[in-house]
Amino acid sequence: MIVVPVSGRSARSLSDTLRSHGWEPGLAASTAAGAAGAAFHVQDVDADVLLALVRHAGALGIDVVTGEDWALLSGSRARLSALARPWTVPAPLAPLAEAVGLAMAPEPPARWRIRGRELDVTAPLVMGILNVTPDSFSDGGQVPTVEAAVTRAQELVSQGAELLDIGGESTRPGRTTLVPANEEARRVVPVIAALREALPHVVLSVDTMKAAVARDALAAGAHLINDVTGLRHDAALADVVREAGAGLVLMHSRGEPLALASLDGAHFDDVVAEVLTELGHAVARATDAGVPADCIVVDPGFGFGKTEAHNFQLADQLDALLALGRPLMVGPSRKRFLGAVTGRAVAERDVATAACCALCFERGARVFRVHNPAATRDALAVAHAIASR
Repeated sequence: MIVVPVSGRSARSLSDTLRSHGWEPGLAASTAAGAAGAAFHVQDVDADVLLALVRHAGALGIDVVTGEDWALLSGSRARLSALARPWTVPAPLAPLAEAVGLAMAPEPPARWRIRGRELDVTAPLVMGILNVTPDSFSDGGQVPTVEAAVTRAQELVSQGAELLDIGGESTRPGRTTLVPANEEARRVVPVIAALREALPHVVLSVDTMKAAVARDALAAGAHLINDVTGLRHDAALADVVREAGAGLVLMHSRGEPLALASLDGAHFDDVVAEVLTELGHAVARATDAGVPADCIVVDPGFGFGKTEAHNFQLADQLDALLALGRPLMVGPSRKRFLGAVTGRAVAERDVATAACCALCFERGARVFRVHNPAATRDALAVAHAIASR
């Protein structure tokens, strides 16, 4: 039996209504969370379980749509929570009730623990992209020296970036060779050392899939590692992160490193469910290696092995990934799927990026990796103000 959460929406309007009648804010928020809608897709269900489900769920006020071996459950979180109690349901429903309980999203984390500090992830965090590569799809070759990288980093911070993601190897579509670890480290380590001195308050992330590069970067002062393979490429990277007490971003992708941005792996029956499952495996790889869960952030991997339709579906149903219990990071910046709907060239997609980020914030994302922090910062400020009014 497989139970997958389906996207829901915010309980803010319900909470506001209760507060307008004099309810204490905390009680209003908790009651609204229970009354807000949720849904689950249940697959591989036996006929006797389906029959028991229709009878019991109906009595609880849960809407059920069924097929030959599947069901779609929808209703308030409070009513679905009543179903998710194996000790109170008819015996045939006990495994399903347990699975629904496990699939229900926990309270969103408030903190992201990284090396030596904690970041507040109840509000949006902007991560500026600092590529020290000659061939990145949007900004390759723009910072050829350490001095140029520091200048660009200062610009990103002045525009609103609270974190900087330093990349020494492009994952652009069509690349044919991997950058050796020693060359990648040669590009990023001097930049990290210079930024630790020039911008000591800024959180430094390193975009790498290689344990050797991560080790050198963390030794130079980086705070976290952003792995676009979700620990599929180099399992030893998890050990490096654990030993340093660093933060870790696990991005969803498929395939070998040279094919990450291609459409070779873009074969999904249900892109949201499969990304959720595969990110869950990535989190398990990290925690099994000893990386604390509160150090981990997950990223759906917009533009990596996904069609235009896949990217928009993931963005729309992003809150389904909250079931993983980890903060969400998104990186839609200047991606091809935004160009497809705007008709804009790569360098002209910052407004579309900001719009996408604001909509992703509404659906649960809290960390936003972008080329132009200024546009995204403003869009997120508005989205956050609306959500927290």
